[in-house]
Amino acid sequence: MKIVDRIKEDKGPLGNYAETSEGYYIFPRLEGELANRMQFNGQEVVMWSINNYLGLANHPEVRKVDAEVAADWGLGYPMGSRMMSGNSTQHDEFESELAEFVQKEAAVLVNFGYQGIMSAVECIVNRRDVIVYDKNCHACIVDGVRMHAGKRFSFLHNDMDSCEKQIIAAKKIAAEQGGDVLVISEGVFGMQGDQGKLKEIAELKHKYGFCFMVDDAHGFGTLGATGAGAGEEQGVQDDIDIYFSTFAKSMGSIGAFLAGTKDIVQFLKYNMRSQIFAKSMPMTQVLGNRKRLQMLKTMPELKENLWKNVDLLQSRLREEGFDLGKTNSCVTPVFLSGEVAEATHVVYDLRENHRIFCSIVIYPVIPKGMLLLRLIPTATHTREDIEATVKAFIAIRDNLSSGEYKKRGLKVQNLA
Repeated sequence: MKIVDRIKEDKGPLGNYAETSEGYYIFPRLEGELANRMQFNGQEVVMWSINNYLGLANHPEVRKVDAEVAADWGLGYPMGSRMMSGNSTQHDEFESELAEFVQKEAAVLVNFGYQGIMSAVECIVNRRDVIVYDKNCHACIVDGVRMHAGKRFSFLHNDMDSCEKQIIAAKKIAAEQGGDVLVISEGVFGMQGDQGKLKEIAELKHKYGFCFMVDDAHGFGTLGATGAGAGEEQGVQDDIDIYFSTFAKSMGSIGAFLAGTKDIVQFLKYNMRSQIFAKSMPMTQVLGNRKRLQMLKTMPELKENLWKNVDLLQSRLREEGFDLGKTNSCVTPVFLSGEVAEATHVVYDLRENHRIFCSIVIYPVIPKGMLLLRLIPTATHTREDIEATVKAFIAIRDNLSSGEYKKRGLKVQNLA
């Protein structure tokens, strides 16, 4: 079958719902300033679906610098790839500041988080090496692993017996091939909020010897005494060989970086094809993100306010009997009993009748018979936001328990 004919017949697992869901359940249109409350479908909603942890995305000081940099430099500067003509003193200085902050020797900027870690995984290993990774790792890591020409093994999520078993098997194969083992985990798993068992993996590293890579997108800026992330929180930052984070979470921006020893960072700089052959990070992002990092380092009240809201939200939900799983981070998952068809009513009821906007996760990401509502608290949320949300969740749970949503069938809503 021709490609153009095939895609008309099968639009993919999500694309098949485009005609009935786009603009509401999928690709919803949010309007207004990035904040704890935004506009959706003509009304104000409490917003729990943007990763603006520290409230920096729309902070007045940040907005001022972003505007000044755009006026001074425009959106194009510097032109060309970083290696050829797109480097600057500001790029180099920002990398040094990032490396110091996450307690590493060096760092390298990458244009996008997804692209950055995917290409770093592919770059750092050769066909003789073996990759071992947590099965719940983000899609960007999985895609990077899929690009690997050698062997790869996944271990059961945060299961150290499974992890050790796979490391032993990987070490044997790598030894036979003259390669090494790369183990990948996350600082915080963004869907269910549990921290990766970095301390335990570090212990396995001392026992077996391997290269350790951590994606700390949700930990950077939110965990650790200084905000340096999950490695700092667990006391094993020095054991992480390749540290990655994006600016799209706690810094409310775009772009990312990798950090490690000078040798590792230099290798990445000279071998990551996605960066060698891509335009350099624009000055608007470099200087705008430097401002964000400065505020992250010098304004501890941002993280303090975030955790006040996290603690209040999670404690109130637990008081009301909600299951938050094993979260030990800002990510707040709420597990409910329900079917896939009921999920559309849960979302619609929350948005239209309770004015709460949050993400919902269904099978096959989680087991059948369960729904997951994921909340991302920020420093800008208020007690009023939290109480309104808890009240709404109680009403939703009551409707699920009574079978009210099940009676209604699938809810179709399209704003396209």
